[in-house]
Amino acid sequence: MKPYLTVALFSLLVSFTSAEDWPEFRGPTGQGHSSAQGLPLTWSPSENVVWKVSIPGVGWSSPIAIDGIIFITSAVPEGEDGPEVDRSLRTLALDAATGAILWNVEVFSQKSATAPRVHKKNSHASPTAIWEDGKVYVHFGHQGTACLNAEDGAILWKNREHQYKPVHGNGSSPIIVGDLLVFSADGGENPGIVALDKATGQTRWKTARTSDAKRKFSFSTPLAIEVEGETQIISPGSGMVAGLRPVDGSEIWRFNYDQGYSVVPRPIHAHGLIYLATGYDKPRCLAIRTGGKGDVTATHLAWEQDKYAPHNPSMVVVGDEFYMVADNGLLSCLDAKNGDVHFQERCTGPISASILHADSRLYLIDERGTCAVVEPGKALKILATNHLDERVLASPAVVENDLIIRTEQHLYRISASR
Repeated sequence: MKPYLTVALFSLLVSFTSAEDWPEFRGPTGQGHSSAQGLPLTWSPSENVVWKVSIPGVGWSSPIAIDGIIFITSAVPEGEDGPEVDRSLRTLALDAATGAILWNVEVFSQKSATAPRVHKKNSHASPTAIWEDGKVYVHFGHQGTACLNAEDGAILWKNREHQYKPVHGNGSSPIIVGDLLVFSADGGENPGIVALDKATGQTRWKTARTSDAKRKFSFSTPLAIEVEGETQIISPGSGMVAGLRPVDGSEIWRFNYDQGYSVVPRPIHAHGLIYLATGYDKPRCLAIRTGGKGDVTATHLAWEQDKYAPHNPSMVVVGDEFYMVADNGLLSCLDAKNGDVHFQERCTGPISASILHADSRLYLIDERGTCAVVEPGKALKILATNHLDERVLASPAVVENDLIIRTEQHLYRISASR
């Protein structure tokens, strides 16, 4: 790494994030909100593009952005790409002002002989990184977890203890809870939730995921919330969701939803309710009241909606309205407190990326790279429809008042006027 780039990068990294930073999957709250103003309304491959850069390899991890630096992961084939090729699992830092790659570091080497194939809508680098206090934590599912110095990419620790049999690849992103790095390890057998010491990478605890679901694999990212002064790790998996104690991973409460599996959407929390989707084959959206103890399946369901619930995109609450988009692109707006339906209408094409709420707008980017910009409210109002004409599965990030969008081959910075 060139000395002047090291100095420039170090000067940009600080111990605390500002309101406009995007330090983890779904942003500073982990729930799809940005406080930034003046975001772009319209764009195209040639309009309002600050920069567009090619990203080596393949990865559907979403970008994170801290003080002018963007971090992503990617799986770079060592030879012609294909299922039988070895891959270098890498972390990259990019200058948000120019798109220039500041450093590009191999974290793990993945051998094709022991690497299960991934689903066509997955990659070998799908979990999103997380940043805190000048460190970037990256996770490649069953391939391992690592902590890097954000200044230069130096690897501070690695952990490859938690091997498991993935189904369709990996997807759950890690979260930080106090001094822990927590992630789901919901493979085809013996699923569980793991907590590592974020300073050393040593395992602090692993909690087995127990449910009646026949298919054990899932991909949901946990969410840490506060309930009556107590931190809870909300972690959905196949057949159930639980609130866990950070100290030891023990269950505070659980809610069972039978055979739901391959759960992807990250839960959200508002109005004293936890909102989640129950996965394949037929997803339901559940709103579960907080404050319970033990098995709350029969007592704490506030409302449910089984029509047009998402398999993949995560949801968002704006004020008193709850928004979810089905994988076929049909957007629903419901009363967040009681589940009453305001509208359920077509909004995009097939979609996997999570909903972003920023600048009093909803951004929904579908798998063709088409983004519908929607005005929140009880009636559907599409403000603009924008096209990048590239495949998109990753969720967008926000840098200052611009959007960062990852496509299959590129990373874009989109501005309101350029």
